[in-house]
Amino acid sequence: MLDEGRNAITQISPERWSLERFGHPRTGTPDHSITWTAGQIDRPLDFDPDFFRISPREALQIDPQQRLLLEVTWEALEQGAIRLSELAGSRTSVFVGASALDYSHRFLLDPASADVRFMTGNTLSIISNRISYIYDLHGPSFTIDTAVVAGVNLLFSPFTFIGFSRTSMLSPHGMRRAFDADGDGYVRSDGAAVIVLRTASAARNAGNREHARLVATRVNSDGRTVGMSLPSSESQADLLEAVYRDFELDPNDLAFI
Repeated sequence: MLDEGRNAITQISPERWSLERFGHPRTGTPDHSITWTAGQIDRPLDFDPDFFRISPREALQIDPQQRLLLEVTWEALEQGAIRLSELAGSRTSVFVGASALDYSHRFLLDPASADVRFMTGNTLSIISNRISYIYDLHGPSFTIDTAVVAGVNLLFSPFTFIGFSRTSMLSPHGMRRAFDADGDGYVRSDGAAVIVLRTASAARNAGNREHARLVATRVNSDGRTVGMSLPSSESQADLLEAVYRDFELDPNDLAFI
């Protein structure tokens, strides 16, 4: 998309929920969202349960975020030329970023449809556990050669749109203009990403394919700002300057931000 200059932001499909029922063009309207602009993954419910030795009945109870990450994790390991047999039983860690449980809202409206696998299928902590379970990974550990780092988000409920509309966080124009004076909010999207991290020596000895080299890392927190959901440009600048200085990196050498 970067090469072709394409924009993947569209409108939420009415197949996901009733857009008319929960939408309203006026900001601040209770129980309604001002916009349905979003980035969508085509056919997010598609899944081959047999491939992962999951029964079709259980798959229906599993949050699609879990199912999607199983697929993307497989692809990430395949891209890195890492054998699953090599990782099985190893102290490989899994770190996942996820915050929403949209899929579970469907069961709240129809509790009788939930079965014994509902809780493990719709709990945030299980998103990472599912990967470790399916691939037999025995981490986490911070003294390891390999880690599966992932993030996932799928839009299956109007309620998060409604909540963020009430706080005026969503862009009414459906376009996020980062660092622009005309910026008026952000745009929500489906998405999943997995990166397999390994020490250079371990990857080299195993003959793995290397796509990039992580040369520096550092973490901080903004602490107290004017609002808990608002960032601190000063704290972010301090972090970047510390990384560039301590690791002797020239910002002009960066290819992409």
